Amino acid sequence: MAELLVLDELRSGYGASVVLDGISLSIDDGDSLALLGRNGVGKTTLLLTLMGLARRHGGSIRWRGSEIGSMSTFRRARAGLGWVPQERYMFPSLTVEEHLLAVARPGAWTPERAFRQFPILERRRGNLGGQLSGGEQQLVALARALVTNPRLLLLDEPMEGLAPIIVQELERVIRDLVAEGGMAVILVEQHARLALGLTRDAIVLDRGRIVHASDSASLLGDPAKLDRLLAVVQETPAVAPA
Repeated sequence: MAELLVLDELRSGYGASVVLDGISLSIDDGDSLALLGRNGVGKTTLLLTLMGLARRHGGSIRWRGSEIGSMSTFRRARAGLGWVPQERYMFPSLTVEEHLLAVARPGAWTPERAFRQFPILERRRGNLGGQLSGGEQQLVALARALVTNPRLLLLDEPMEGLAPIIVQELERVIRDLVAEGGMAVILVEQHARLALGLTRDAIVLDRGRIVHASDSASLLGDPAKLDRLLAVVQETPAVAPA
């Protein structure tokens, strides 16, 4: 597989504050990575840094062989970075369909494919963003990122606070994306066991540093180690069997 993203001794944060201190990792085409850790250890900051929304204090971000540490956010998106933020960022006055049409780029993922993948959204395609439930907004945020046809999809706690039926839908789509291998995925998720079941590799952050890296299956198979790394027993939401 081709090398897609390489971080080398990345330091970043907000203003003068450093949150991430010396992060080094690489992602190849089609990879899937669970990014785990307690609240406040820098998981979201890493995604924001990749999108150019947090301040880089040092180190490098190489995308497909080129340094992008000073590149604007919209250029990173055009280069193939897709982002599903926790906040969802709905436009209240746009319909579901307009949310997708506004950002769609040529590729395998079209708005119509997104509607086929998310029957809930097909039924809501004419509804305004402000008329949707939180779960429906989360599906729109994921579909909106997919129709940009990214090379790397960044998912920031997509399951958080959602009804089980929406969690099942998201789990199904993420599992399919990973299996297809058409795009790489970095998944930030508080439900560690769920994230490990959806990805091939995993890292655990603590105090802005990587304290563990392995394949997801081996970490999932060692519950004592997982709980020790996270310093708290994680509860997995109720979802349908894979």
